[in-house]
Amino acid sequence: MDTDSCAGLSPAHYTIPLLLSLPGFGPASYWRLYDAGVDMASFWQQPPSCWLPLLPAAAREPLRRLYAEGEGGPLWQACRNTHLGLQQQGYGWLLHTDPGYPELLRQISQPPPLLYLLGNAALLESPQVAFVGSRRATRGGLHNSQEFARYLAAAGITITSGLALGIDAAAHRGALAASGATVAVLGTGIDCIYPRSNRQLAEEIVAAGGLLVSEFAPGTGPHAANFPRRNRVVSGLSLGVLVVEAALQSGSLITARLALEQNREVFAIPGSIHNPLSRGCHALLRDGATLVETAMDIAAGLQGWVPLATREKAPAAEAASDHGLSGNELQVWQLLDEEPLSLDELAPALGLPVAELLGILMALEIRGLVLQEAGSACRAPGVSPVDG
Repeated sequence: MDTDSCAGLSPAHYTIPLLLSLPGFGPASYWRLYDAGVDMASFWQQPPSCWLPLLPAAAREPLRRLYAEGEGGPLWQACRNTHLGLQQQGYGWLLHTDPGYPELLRQISQPPPLLYLLGNAALLESPQVAFVGSRRATRGGLHNSQEFARYLAAAGITITSGLALGIDAAAHRGALAASGATVAVLGTGIDCIYPRSNRQLAEEIVAAGGLLVSEFAPGTGPHAANFPRRNRVVSGLSLGVLVVEAALQSGSLITARLALEQNREVFAIPGSIHNPLSRGCHALLRDGATLVETAMDIAAGLQGWVPLATREKAPAAEAASDHGLSGNELQVWQLLDEEPLSLDELAPALGLPVAELLGILMALEIRGLVLQEAGSACRAPGVSPVDG
């Protein structure tokens, strides 16, 4: 069976995605072939007896047929046309043997044989911190994710996450707000943005010089089994993983444990003992994760990657000041803490009508000092209290 090199690509650039499209043939099957010394560049010139015994049973007959049909066969032509179409739309793909394949990811056990890309592929080799957490994050969790990401991105760290709702999206937006770099790893095909509500965010990431990455074939939908594989890539690309908010039984904790297996740093933000989304972080802290209260704590844990001058400067959201408050605003602020207080508790304690209190809280929230949720208010995370 002859192959040609289309659009400057080697035969392996079509062989590997074609093999991965066969029934029952996944990354583990690929690595069985690779570890046995099967050469992908000359795969079709080798007799089937070299590789058929190494294949899963479901893939053997389709591959025999593919081998017999040659380039004129429908499977080969469909694969070739799909990938040429991707090239024409600006997408690319990297094999694990290509020079641009990220070295950190290459080091994990059985890394993705190929990665589909859209955007700035050079970011794959940049120092990255992964952000993970709940899709149903609290307002405090969203605030933390965005502000920590903003600070680290401004310091030159690429923010990597999974483009999910909640913590992921907030981290991507924080990096964009700092005009920094961000990588979104998809649990779908590179051409299928999920959730659809984050389609605009994905477009903004690419337009701002960021990168979308997927190990899944084009057209792959959001199947549940894909997301643990996506999380493995998120942690595998990164120097460390920050868990912002996570329940005890969550994908975020799986990602953190994958990171530990990959010898990566794991950071966790502590929270209220009354918040179910803090329990996962607390479990990680008990297991030895690094407790972080500011983005500088992460920078300190990545010595050698973040410039010292940057580490010495706290982000504005974490700097202490008097916030320019006076009168009733100052009284309200001084009474608040990081634990939420209900309006029914605040109004009598301050001697203020509820309507006036609501106006003050709204003004403080607009200034980023306070968070309100479900009839309660608390200090925004990372904002230092005033003296006195």
